[in-house]
Amino acid sequence: MSLIIENVHLAPVAGPEIAAGWLRIEGDRIAGLGPGPAPGAPGAERLDGTGCLATPGLVNTHHHLYQWASQGLAQDATLFEWLVALYRVWAAMDAEIVRGASAAGLGWLALSGCTTSSDHHYLFPKGRGDLFAAGIEAAREVGLRFHPARGSMDRGESRGGLPPDEVVEDLDEILDATAEAVDAYHDPSPSSMLRVAVAPCSPFSASGELMTQSAALARDKGVRLHTHLAETVDEDEHCLEQFGLRPVDYMDKLGWLGPDVWLAHAVHLSDADIAKLAVTGTGAAHCPSSNGRLGAGVARVSEMLRRGVNVGLGVDGSASSELTPLAGEMRQALLFQRARYGPRALTARQALELATLGGARNLGREGELGTLEPGKLADVALWRVDGPYTAAVADPVCALVFGPALPLVRLLVGGRTVVADGELRTAPQDALGRAGAEAGRRLLEHAERRGVTVKVGMS
Repeated sequence: MSLIIENVHLAPVAGPEIAAGWLRIEGDRIAGLGPGPAPGAPGAERLDGTGCLATPGLVNTHHHLYQWASQGLAQDATLFEWLVALYRVWAAMDAEIVRGASAAGLGWLALSGCTTSSDHHYLFPKGRGDLFAAGIEAAREVGLRFHPARGSMDRGESRGGLPPDEVVEDLDEILDATAEAVDAYHDPSPSSMLRVAVAPCSPFSASGELMTQSAALARDKGVRLHTHLAETVDEDEHCLEQFGLRPVDYMDKLGWLGPDVWLAHAVHLSDADIAKLAVTGTGAAHCPSSNGRLGAGVARVSEMLRRGVNVGLGVDGSASSELTPLAGEMRQALLFQRARYGPRALTARQALELATLGGARNLGREGELGTLEPGKLADVALWRVDGPYTAAVADPVCALVFGPALPLVRLLVGGRTVVADGELRTAPQDALGRAGAEAGRRLLEHAERRGVTVKVGMS
């Protein structure tokens, strides 16, 4: 396949912007870009990008797709209250629920300009089918590049952890299942659509032994490591009480800092914590909407960037951000940093970099994704910026980041069209939405059959 997008404003993220130029795609790769009229290319499809902004496809570096099925619950809860309320609901999930929730979530991500998404699935009720495979099947249907992280919990209430014992697994069971997931699905090739990470859930649900053995497993197999960290003050207090260390120091003790690690949230960091992340090359996934929804706080993103920490964006689980699009997280990140540090804390272009190159670095794919450069994978988002309400914004990147989500003219993943003119083209869009709704209905029904009372609010 050969495609030329012409007459378009290009924001490559790496290198200068081009106000009126062209982008050429050959097969699954970017073949060239430049200013002015597009060069001749006999037989190429030509797409007129007049009034449009081309950016790299957005990269989502933290999500829990199964949570699409539990939106709108525990609305006024802190993180720990929210988890306690929902663990037993999630214990009722099965593979069919996960597949429906994942398909709806990935379709929604595609419609918000996302071309690559991670998924942190850490809860595996016994006898409910292959939940990990269910998410992978959904990603294949939608056509997004997928980085599922095989999560785990072995530290239930009886061992001083937060989750109920019924939703945790045994250590040996976890390690065997994680190794099998990597062996079955991880594709390290440069054009890979599927890579697997190893991801014990958090310090309050995973034992130190699970953390250290998971790290050894991941490094033996050459895959990346992911976990939640420093999300709330409660977690800080829990780590001090249980381990005598704050979260980042605890991770350091366990060998969980390094360039192959990215941490979700990283809200409550000291200056020394930020310095440790910077010197070890450990990345962070910033999830501003979820952190705001749960009252967790505002991550020190501006300071992390200034001190050399790589930061990407994540929408987090749909149950803690309720339909926040990935494009919307750029705006939330910008506004949260400015609310905390002032109007020069984060620029529109820095926010775009968080959502593209920052995310690619977290996933270890900055050589393939995150910028518009010759030789990189043709994961491209084309946004309409000349609509009746956005045309007055002189700067297209400002229109994308400062305002509401822009119409998506085209979304390409490896040169393949996933979204065109605001509609999903790889799978039936409305059917995915119905599958997500059905997953939610079935999850709550299954939970109630198990005697779990489901409350929409906290009271």
